[in-house]
Amino acid sequence: MKVKLLNKIAKVGLDQFDANYECSEDFQDYDAIMVRSAKLHDVEFSKDLKCIARAGAGVNNIPLDRCSEEGIVVFNTPGANANAVKELVIAALVLSGRKIAQGINWVKSIADDDDLSKQIEKGKSNFVGPEIAGKKLGVIGLGAIGVQVANAAAAMDMEVYGYDPYISVQAAWTLKARINHAKDLKTIFEECDYITVHVPYNEATKNIVNAEAFDQMKDGVRILNFARNGLIDEDALVKALASGKVGGYITDFPSKELLQFDNVLGVPHLGASTPESEENCAVMAANEIRDYLENGNITHSVNMPDIQMAQEAKYRLCIINKNIPNMVGEMTTKLANVGINIENMANKAKKDYAYTILETNDEISAELLDKLAAQDGIKSVRLIVK
Repeated sequence: MKVKLLNKIAKVGLDQFDANYECSEDFQDYDAIMVRSAKLHDVEFSKDLKCIARAGAGVNNIPLDRCSEEGIVVFNTPGANANAVKELVIAALVLSGRKIAQGINWVKSIADDDDLSKQIEKGKSNFVGPEIAGKKLGVIGLGAIGVQVANAAAAMDMEVYGYDPYISVQAAWTLKARINHAKDLKTIFEECDYITVHVPYNEATKNIVNAEAFDQMKDGVRILNFARNGLIDEDALVKALASGKVGGYITDFPSKELLQFDNVLGVPHLGASTPESEENCAVMAANEIRDYLENGNITHSVNMPDIQMAQEAKYRLCIINKNIPNMVGEMTTKLANVGINIENMANKAKKDYAYTILETNDEISAELLDKLAAQDGIKSVRLIVK
C-alpha cells in the first residue's frame, strides 16, 4: 500500500505503518493520503485512492463532495488535539480579563527607561483586570474540546454552562456533574460573563454568534473563538467591540479589522501547535488508514458512516453507494444469483451515502466485482481477502 504525504507528518505516526506500506511525498499512484493543511480542492487524485486522513479536526481543505462521489473515505482525528486546545483556551480566559499581554507589551516598550521599576509601579494600575473564579462561563459545543474546557474551567471555580443539543454519550459521560446544562443559546448569551465557542463550521453554525446574540449579552462580556473562523459574525463583533458591549475578544483567527481594538488578542492559529498534539493526530490518522485498507472498517469519517466489524469469513466486500432504496437488495441478489452465501453483513448510511460490508466464504470472481461496480449508485467496490 502506498500512502502519499502532502505535509510533514510526525514520525511516530508514520511508524504505525508496517512493512506492507510505503510513505512518500513523491507518489503519482497511491492508495491513501495523509494531510494536515495542504489544500486538495484542485488536486487530481490517483485512480487508486481509497481514503484521505486529515491529521487534525477541520476538513475545509478537502473537497468532501467530490470525495464522496468518487467513493473516497475522508477521516479526521477528533479529540487528538483536544488537550492542546483546552490549555490554550484556559490561558485565553485569564488573558482576556487580566490584561497580561497588554502589560507585557507595555513593559517592553519602556525597557530602556533608567528607572524601570518606578515606571512599572506607576503604570501597573492601567492593567488591572478581574479574576475568573466565580464568574460564569458559557461553553457552546460539548465535543472532545468543549468538554475538557468546561471541566477545567469548573476546576478553576468558574460557574460553567454548557450547550450542545447533539452531545454524544461519550462526551456526556466525561462531563463533570457540576456543569450546568443550558437548554438553549439564549441562556448562554444572557447569563455568562465569558463565552467560548467549540463547534464545527457548517451552514447551521455559520455566524452562530451574531448581532442578535450580542444584544442579549451582558455589557463587557468576554468572548473566545479557538474553533473556526466564520462562527462569529465579524461585522457584528466589530460593532459590539466599538460600543463596549464586548469587553474582550481572543481568537486563533485574527483579522485586520479586529486587531485595531486594544482589547482584542490575535493568536496565530496555535490551537493544535504542540508536538504532543501533532503526534496524537498523526498516530490516529495512520491507524484510521490501516484499519480501513486492511479491514474495511471506518472510524471517524466525516463523509461516510462509521462501521466496525471483525472479519470472520475469508472474503469481505466493502461497498460505498448512494443512500437510495433497494441498493442492498440489488447487491445481495447479484451475489445470490452466482451462488454466493452471505455469512455476515453490516450496512449504515450517512446523509446521501451508505457503506456496506458483506462477508462470505465463497470465492468472489473478478466478473462479480465488475458487475457490482457497474450497478447504478455504487461508487466503489473493494475485496479484502484474509
